[in-house]
Amino acid sequence: MSVPFSWWCPWKRSIAPAHSSATGPECSLLIGNAYHWTTLTGVELRQLRYFVTVAEELNFGRAAERLRIAGPSLSQQIKALERDLKVQLFDRDRRSVALTAAGSALLPRARALVTDADDLRRQAQGMSSTEPVRIGYVQWCPTDWAERAAGVAQVRIDTWVMPSHAQAARVAEGSLDLAICWVQNADLDALSLNARLVGTDRLYALDVGRDATPVAARDTSVLADADEASWSSWNRYAEQFARDNDARLIRVDDGGVTGSTFFDHVRRFRRPLLNNPRGQNDATPPDLVRRPVIGPAPVWTWSLVWRRAEVNPAVLALIEAFCAGADRSALDDPQTWLPPGDPHRRD
Repeated sequence: MSVPFSWWCPWKRSIAPAHSSATGPECSLLIGNAYHWTTLTGVELRQLRYFVTVAEELNFGRAAERLRIAGPSLSQQIKALERDLKVQLFDRDRRSVALTAAGSALLPRARALVTDADDLRRQAQGMSSTEPVRIGYVQWCPTDWAERAAGVAQVRIDTWVMPSHAQAARVAEGSLDLAICWVQNADLDALSLNARLVGTDRLYALDVGRDATPVAARDTSVLADADEASWSSWNRYAEQFARDNDARLIRVDDGGVTGSTFFDHVRRFRRPLLNNPRGQNDATPPDLVRRPVIGPAPVWTWSLVWRRAEVNPAVLALIEAFCAGADRSALDDPQTWLPPGDPHRRD
């Protein structure tokens, strides 16, 4: 079963485009310094693309190959652009090509306009798609996803909430286009998936009493459940955490790695137990306390995964919209622990 994204995320609201690069068939470029400003109009986008490509290659032959046009045609288009702009962009002879001072000044703005145009094209292709992009999740999603999806593509959230390994497999088999889940490099290779970071959870320990001081990772315990169908990903994480940090691994068979049964295990063992991300935001009972874990601090990563062979422009556009600005601060902290094989780990 699936529901429209706007139903699933009631906080959706309309937002205007952040900026616009052109108001009609013509683009405008503004170049200048402290003493002189010149506005240049009538420039064709394809000519700007030619200019950027030649500037990157500094070779007309290689640039023509990249652009898949004839060399003489490329040269003529650059000359036409220079006439329109009334500046020389390149110093060129039979042996070398170099940017002029004016060319160097114009290049960043020209590149930005080409990039904006490409983004606009991808967005339009996504909006024109008749089929919504199907996305699944485990239990976590950024709260502003509705805003990010608005104006990019239609999105349909699948309400069949399943464990990380199951959601990744559904993307691989084609029943989902995207999924938010926990994966390792081995999973990505086995399923031919790509992944980008969308979020993190810094895990904590739950303990009895009122002592909320930090606890060393080696002084914590972590539960692993016998039900691999439900807890395969968590069990791998727990086992690797225990092994790397000399923590105690406790195996249970009652689903008690989260929820009320987890709270009972904390009371039973009377020692700090690492929380499962499924219970990250659960209310803490009054007789228990959260304690930060340090030396190192365990972090759980949430990835957006998609098929490596994906060509749907709507899916590709949503990946960019959803992953832009993902907070990596927890991963950049040298005191953070990620399991071996985490795709976002910096070794």
